Amino acid sequence: MKALLQRVAAASVVVEDRTISEIGSGLLVFLGVERGDTKEDRDYLAGKIANVRIFEDKAGKMNLSLMEVKGEVLVVSQFTLAADCRKGNRPSFDNAEGPEQAEEMYREMVKKLLNCGIRVAEGKFGAHMQVSLINDGPVTIWLDSRKRGRAGE
Repeated sequence: MKALLQRVAAASVVVEDRTISEIGSGLLVFLGVERGDTKEDRDYLAGKIANVRIFEDKAGKMNLSLMEVKGEVLVVSQFTLAADCRKGNRPSFDNAEGPEQAEEMYREMVKKLLNCGIRVAEGKFGAHMQVSLINDGPVTIWLDSRKRGRAGE
């Protein structure tokens, strides 16, 4: 499972010319589910999303987590994060999980973040979306549950 985190001052999702969700300060999370992803992958990423220290403290150092700053999260499903561009110029999406399983994992990620006490907004799974954001920093972090440290660090 892959997640691209962007620290934002604000973010929103528009579907069919209508704003369906928006957040203030927090994280915009693009979430990609790959074949073979497990609940352990989901739990690992949920923990990282909630606790990665990328918000500034009073000294201006990135030392605070989303939980500590009481930030919001906008989760947007993005199967294109599973793209493989190693051969040719057309990305292969063979590694992306099928829609039904991917949506289930997406929904479970949202629940996991809600259970942490985080305000969570969502994109619309499978829809064509226009995502707007004001990147704060900019700060963009790439997470891959399959490339975690030893003993699930």
